[in-house]
Amino acid sequence: MTVPFATSARSSVGLEWELMLADGSTGDLVPRAPEVIAALGESTALERYTVTGELLTNTLEVTSGIGQTVAAAVDDIADAIAAVRTVTDPLGLELLCAGSHPFAQWFDQQVTDKTRYHKLIERTQWWGRNMMIWGIHVHIGVDDVNKVMPIVNALAAYLPHLQALSASSPFWAGESTGYASNRALVFQQLPTAGLPWPLQTYAEYESYLDDMAHTGVMADATEVRWDVRPAPRWGTIEVRACDGMSTLPELAAVAALVQALVEHFSRELDAGRELPFLQPWFVRENKWRAARYGLDARIIVDRDGTQLPVTEHLRTTVEQLADIAVELKCAREFAEVETILTGGASYARQLTVAAAADGDLREVVQHLIREFRKGPTLREHLSRLGA
Repeated sequence: MTVPFATSARSSVGLEWELMLADGSTGDLVPRAPEVIAALGESTALERYTVTGELLTNTLEVTSGIGQTVAAAVDDIADAIAAVRTVTDPLGLELLCAGSHPFAQWFDQQVTDKTRYHKLIERTQWWGRNMMIWGIHVHIGVDDVNKVMPIVNALAAYLPHLQALSASSPFWAGESTGYASNRALVFQQLPTAGLPWPLQTYAEYESYLDDMAHTGVMADATEVRWDVRPAPRWGTIEVRACDGMSTLPELAAVAALVQALVEHFSRELDAGRELPFLQPWFVRENKWRAARYGLDARIIVDRDGTQLPVTEHLRTTVEQLADIAVELKCAREFAEVETILTGGASYARQLTVAAAADGDLREVVQHLIREFRKGPTLREHLSRLGA
C-alpha cells in the first residue's frame, strides 16, 4: 500500500481539543452536540477553525487551522470556543475538559449517528461503549517523509512526560481509580490504539497498513490510533497520548513542548545523527507509570535503564529545548510547562477538590467548568467550599 505523505511546513502546528458538554446546574453530560453544531451552521465555514462532533453526542471537537506558531493555533482554538459559547451559553450548557468525566456512566451516553462510529461499536462492544474519554491531538509538520518514523520512535520516549503533564482522569464512573490517567489505559483497549509499533522506515509503516487492511482490521491510515502516529493526509506527526487538557494555557504548554521536541529531532537528523530510542518494554513500562502516578512517576530515561523522576527529566528537557522554543516563537507557551510542574496537573487539582468536598464529585465537575472558563481557579474553588 502506497500512502502519500503530504507536504507541510516544517514544525507548523495544528491542534484538536475534545470538549464535554454538560448541564450547567447538575454537571451531567448532555447529548446536545448535534444541536450545537447545527446552530453554528455555516458560521465556521470561512474561519480557520472547525467545530465537529465525535463518537458520543456529548462531545464537541474544536480544531485549529495550520499555524506557523503555537500562538496562532491556540488563537484559532480560542475563537472556536467563543463561537461555541454563543450557542451554549443561552442554552445553559457548559464546556469542560478532562480525560474522563468524574461521575458519568457509559450506558447513559448516546453514540453519534455515523456509519463509522456504529461500525466501531459493533466491533468493540463493551470496550467501545466505555470510550467516555477526552483528549487532545497535537500535529507538527515534518518536511521529509524519511524523518517520520525515526521521530515517532524518538517521541515514544517522551510520551510519559506528556501523559504526566496532561493527566486529568483520576475518576471513572463515580469512583477514584488510583490512577492519574485512567483514560490512557482505557483507550489502549481499542484495536490499533496504544503505543506505536517500533517501525524503522515509512515503507515499513506502509507495509503495516497493507497488512492491517488486507486482514480487515482497518480500512485506512485514519484508523491507526497510536499514542503518536504519522498523519499522512496532513504531512504531520500527531501526538495523541495526552488526556484532555483542562485549560487553554495548559493545552498551549503541551503543544509548545511537542513542537520543540519535533524540531529538535528534525535538526538532529539534518546533522546526520541517529535519534535515541528506548526498548519497547521500557516504553510500555513508562506509559503505565505515568498513567498510575502522573507527575510523581519515576521513568526510565535511557537504554541502560537509568531512572529519574519525570519532573526532573522534564525540567532538564525544557532547559535543553529553551533556545529552540525561542526560535519557534513559543517561549511564552513553553514556559507554562514549569507552571504545571510547580502547580500540579489537573488530576491533582481534581483530587484536592474532591477531598475538600468529602468526595462529592459534582463539586469536581463545577471546578472543571470554572477552570475551563477562567483558567486554573483551584484556590477560588476551595475557598467556596470553606477549605
